[in-house]
Amino acid sequence: TLGPFVLENYYNLPVFIIDIVGGRRTKIIMSAKKVRRADKAGTWYTGDGVALQQELDQYVRNANRNVRLPLRAIIGPHAGYSYSGPTAAYAYGAVDVTGIQRVFLLGPSHYKYLPNCAVTALDEYETPLGNITIDREVCSKLQDVSSGELFATMSRKMDEQEHSIELHLPYIYHTFAERSVKLVPIMVGSLSENDAEAVAQTLIPYFVDPANFFVFSSDFCHWGERFSYQYYDKSQGPIWKSIEYVDRLGMDVIETQSPEAFQRYMETYQKPTICGRNPIRVLLHMLHSLPNQFDVSFNYYDQSSKCTKSTDSSVSYVSGLVQPRPDTSP
Repeated sequence: TLGPFVLENYYNLPVFIIDIVGGRRTKIIMSAKKVRRADKAGTWYTGDGVALQQELDQYVRNANRNVRLPLRAIIGPHAGYSYSGPTAAYAYGAVDVTGIQRVFLLGPSHYKYLPNCAVTALDEYETPLGNITIDREVCSKLQDVSSGELFATMSRKMDEQEHSIELHLPYIYHTFAERSVKLVPIMVGSLSENDAEAVAQTLIPYFVDPANFFVFSSDFCHWGERFSYQYYDKSQGPIWKSIEYVDRLGMDVIETQSPEAFQRYMETYQKPTICGRNPIRVLLHMLHSLPNQFDVSFNYYDQSSKCTKSTDSSVSYVSGLVQPRPDTSP
């Protein structure tokens, strides 16, 4: 004898609840919302909501961020939380959420070549802490402005596969849960310089509005044979110190807010091992178009491991902050 059971599906089609004992078949129309699954939950981070809440709470406490800042944007990593979770806390833990209504999340495309950007076609993003509502209106406006040329549409597979976006979702929910913010996720492809500038110009009206907050998803140096990158300046000491030296040069360049200087740095040292270089280029083009209005700084740096020999490998993580300068107008 079987009792009632639920036929689940992740694509939010109508769900049938069937009672075999009573011989009845009842069709219940569920919400038609299209929800992105938390594809990496249970592997890259815990899928247990209670445990995840406690983990993020602890990361933020360890970051010891007693002062919240009126930030406009952060740069944060997207590796598994056992590696990059503590670094991300230095960024998210610094945010004063007052007045923020919408979060733009720009992450690189790791799995599919994109010549432009892409926005989601879904309505909500799932996290073990709760779902985040997508701002479908803004996603549509971005596509309308460029007639779909700069902002394409992600397929569900592209959307759910990309970890550069997903690994920020629990932190966004954790940071903004009490504000019920809406999310505008943007996958950033291999933009030409002209297109990076065009994307920046499209986003600037949102960037200058303090009701919006921007997250730029990026790890830093990927060092090792498996990443096809083993630059080593022996004058810096062991390999991991050389990696840190190159990473800090990159941070210094980003603080200058110069797209051209960042491009020269990438060509000189690490092309293409800063995986979020294209989202960062968009940020720099926005800042370059808004001179003397924002400051960029970095408040934390870490590596997944300390490389000492050529067979080692590591990934670097940074926490970057973008803060409006005080209004100096008379």
